Amino acid sequence: MTFVFCLDLPFAFCFYLTRPDFRDLVKQLDAELAIRDGKDHVFYSQFNSLDKIQHVVLAYDDGKPSGCGAIKKYSADRMEIKRMFVLSDHRRKGIAASVLAELEQWAAELSYTKCILETGKKQPEAIGLYKKNGYQPIPNYGQYIGVENSVCFEKKLLSLS
Repeated sequence: MTFVFCLDLPFAFCFYLTRPDFRDLVKQLDAELAIRDGKDHVFYSQFNSLDKIQHVVLAYDDGKPSGCGAIKKYSADRMEIKRMFVLSDHRRKGIAASVLAELEQWAAELSYTKCILETGKKQPEAIGLYKKNGYQPIPNYGQYIGVENSVCFEKKLLSLS
């Protein structure tokens, strides 16, 4: 197992897909989304498989898992942000913004030029997070085209070269 910790941030980060903490956080995310999405949850859950995710960031606050996020390849120049979540008792501490920044940096290091994502209209906190961090609304893409409750965003990444 390889763990990489970024000690210059207010939270410790771990990059490892199969770590049980990631799967536990995703289960809690899915439970929360099932409540928020209601009858639409089955539709959305089909797009949230972990099969094609190879890049995960886990946040730890006081040594305990507190949040996560992932990126997966969408196209030759775009990574898709997936599975963003922070436990409710750890929110409003900057964890989500820190996880998002780590994911964006990772995507840039892998030579991607943009990050895209989808979130739901019933997730105003997520919409606020993405707007605050420079994401711009775009037309719904891929499987979200025509989905009324989806909101899609894009951010151009800074080149690291």
